[in-house]
Amino acid sequence: MRSPLLHFSGLLAAVVLMAGTVQAEPAKPAAAGSEVSERVLRREIAQGIYEIAYSANQKALFVASAGGRGEEAEASRILRLNPETLEVQSEHALPGRGFGLTLDDAAGRLYVGDTMGAAVTVLDTATGAVIATVPLAEKTVGADGKEGFPHHFRQLRLDPAKNRLYMPGFSTRDSALYVIDTAALKVEKVIPGLGFVATGIVVDSDKSRVDVSNLQGDIHSIDTETLEIAATYATNGDQLLNLELDRATRRLFATDQGHEMIVGMLAKTLPDYKVKGAGNQVVVLNADDGSAISQIPTGEGPIALLLDQERSRLYVTNRAAGSVTVFDTASSALIDTITLPSHPNSLTLDRAGNVLFVTIKNGKDDPKGAQESIARIQF
Repeated sequence: MRSPLLHFSGLLAAVVLMAGTVQAEPAKPAAAGSEVSERVLRREIAQGIYEIAYSANQKALFVASAGGRGEEAEASRILRLNPETLEVQSEHALPGRGFGLTLDDAAGRLYVGDTMGAAVTVLDTATGAVIATVPLAEKTVGADGKEGFPHHFRQLRLDPAKNRLYMPGFSTRDSALYVIDTAALKVEKVIPGLGFVATGIVVDSDKSRVDVSNLQGDIHSIDTETLEIAATYATNGDQLLNLELDRATRRLFATDQGHEMIVGMLAKTLPDYKVKGAGNQVVVLNADDGSAISQIPTGEGPIALLLDQERSRLYVTNRAAGSVTVFDTASSALIDTITLPSHPNSLTLDRAGNVLFVTIKNGKDDPKGAQESIARIQF
């Protein structure tokens, strides 16, 4: 039997590091700091960049750099950028490695997830000082004799009203939701039972619940009053990687990636599971019961999605296609496609300025240790 301690580097590459299936490398990016078009500015920033967050209060952009590998590689840190020029304003060292981000702009806190180190680092956004590091789990020894953490982590989501931070911990056998008390800065509860590789998460404060998706097409709804699973919905999607909620229309958007390696791992782990489609889409669900509303075709390998409810827009990064697609949420019509090779990854939005920021991962043909980039797109 496969050890529950997640010694599966391929899955980490596909899910934690948000790698997609790539059939061919797109054209090489423009030079660092150059304008790709009238509205797109792109700049090389650091090695191993992942999630990104925009602070409206401080007019600053924060990005997690996990650093590189080897003795001379860059260390992991948080970079603060000028959102107009993408120039680095300051750098702040991390005690572990930084991957996922979520920002509490009102409290002046940035929460940084250490994907493989099972910890969260809390930074003061004004000074960059480390406020605390919260361990999430302890290492244990599996049946194969190897030591490791019971889960790995991707996304972080805040619930400011309840002073909580939620983080899905994923596993091929039994994923779990970690609930962190942001006042006490400690784990409040771990909620198991979330199935095969739980990754996507959204806080539905109107309904006092948190919805978590997994890569077997399920949505688990957790009651934030009882911290118990209240309901589980089987959907018409498969690899529900990321979630966004339209509170006004009660629609849940999920990227359905269609990653071939995940299909293979799912077949080994859950041999009775029947794949419903080829992915490469956003599935639109009824947020209250998980029932299907529509399906929106995307570029190949959709990863992150971000909803601009005020403008009725949905932004999607397509890793394998090397693009960001923009959809009208009222009609599901494709509004725009922005080419950003090699691999667009994470998103954040300056809502007042109508500016989208995208992290871009290197491709297989880029030099080893090359810096990765961020694009600023003015709409």
